Amino acid sequence: MSKTFITDDFLLNNKFARELYHNYAKQMPIIDYHCHLSPKDIAEDRIFKNISEVWIHGDHYKWRAMRTFGIDEKYITGNASDQEKFEKWAETVPFTLRNPLFHWTHLELQRYFDIDELLTEENADDIYDKTVEKLNSQEYSCQNLLKKMNVEVVCTTEDPVDNLEYHQLHAKSDSTIKMSTSFRPDKSILIEDNSYNEYINTLEKVSEIVIDSYQTLQNALKSRIQYFDENGCKLSDHGLSYISCVPFTEKEVEEIFKKRRNNKVLNTAEVEKFKSAISLFLAESYHEFGWVQQFHLGALRNNNQRMLQKLGPDTGWDSIADYSQAESLSRFLNTLDSKDKLTKTILYNLNPADNEMLATMIGNFNDGTVKGKVQFGSGWWFLDQKDGITKQINALSNMGLISTFIGMLTDSRSFLSYPRHEYFRRILCNIFGEEIEKGELPNDIEWIGKIIQDISYNNAKEYFKF
Repeated sequence: MSKTFITDDFLLNNKFARELYHNYAKQMPIIDYHCHLSPKDIAEDRIFKNISEVWIHGDHYKWRAMRTFGIDEKYITGNASDQEKFEKWAETVPFTLRNPLFHWTHLELQRYFDIDELLTEENADDIYDKTVEKLNSQEYSCQNLLKKMNVEVVCTTEDPVDNLEYHQLHAKSDSTIKMSTSFRPDKSILIEDNSYNEYINTLEKVSEIVIDSYQTLQNALKSRIQYFDENGCKLSDHGLSYISCVPFTEKEVEEIFKKRRNNKVLNTAEVEKFKSAISLFLAESYHEFGWVQQFHLGALRNNNQRMLQKLGPDTGWDSIADYSQAESLSRFLNTLDSKDKLTKTILYNLNPADNEMLATMIGNFNDGTVKGKVQFGSGWWFLDQKDGITKQINALSNMGLISTFIGMLTDSRSFLSYPRHEYFRRILCNIFGEEIEKGELPNDIEWIGKIIQDISYNNAKEYFKF
């Protein structure tokens, strides 16, 4: 069955959109400044045995869809064979119509494997065999999969306790793809977690600093920031429900930390004071090292406790939350700015109700020192689909400067997810193209094409300076 719905002009609804995409956006390299790809797989240039390994393992987007369709967990995260898991995914795909998975699935089959068919239960085995044949060759190794999509930079995400051995290994190779990392110290912030003391013990060993006070915790984290920086890290990343920012004193925070290290239960006020203090300390440290800081805000994680206990975190039981974000976020940014210690910052929201809030918040702290210093990040997680991307672009356009936007990222664990950059660029070009056709923008393709290229690649290259 021909998959004619993804043509060369997919999502491009007029001649202006088509010209912007094909002549300006399409050829731009990709800087993927936030993802969850395995640095080990990149450094060792892994060759996958089959498409399930690279496409279904770890992909909680697909897992949620399969569960919704009534697929048994055996064929999702269970002990079924990889081919059986692929067959069950193929059975689900025709019923994902209007979910972005339907678009992504067929874009990825076409872009990586030249398969121009709708994936169904009937052709699953044939497609599985075709992809296995290709994946088992060096041409489809991890690094070559990245090269196929014109990826220039990949920025993975690591905890402060990581030794970065695979980043070091890759840096010594002759690969044309740059791999960097981002520093994600959330476990040091979330003092209310049951595993907090266990984590601090690990940080103590890795940093070789006895952590017996709040000051020594700061010393240990600073030493890891230094280590990451020496290994080429230029970004931090936080995945938080919201940013805490309440008044505290150093004495209070010291007492709270010692209380937690003695396995005492903290009340809500104590938790908020500690999280406020450590978050501000980390942000000031990022400024000192000239890093970019990223905050992914608004997820309600691990909602299904029964399945969390069975499968662990990051297995598809998270959703959009409705936390109040504006006041604490404003206090946090203002506290840093008042000390002249606010570094380049990217803010992502998971709740679309916060779009206009973030689009206006960034303007409060863009002080003219750096173009687009504080960014409203691209549609993330549940919002990296056509509607979510469009709404983020429109909010930023209406209340900020879309021309300074640093564009798309994958935030993915799959090496086959890079057509999401194409997806974003097509949507972007169509938005501009439709407004040219309506007479709402000038018919100056060369100028608007430059803006499109900046959003697709140039702005990120200038912003991150990898």
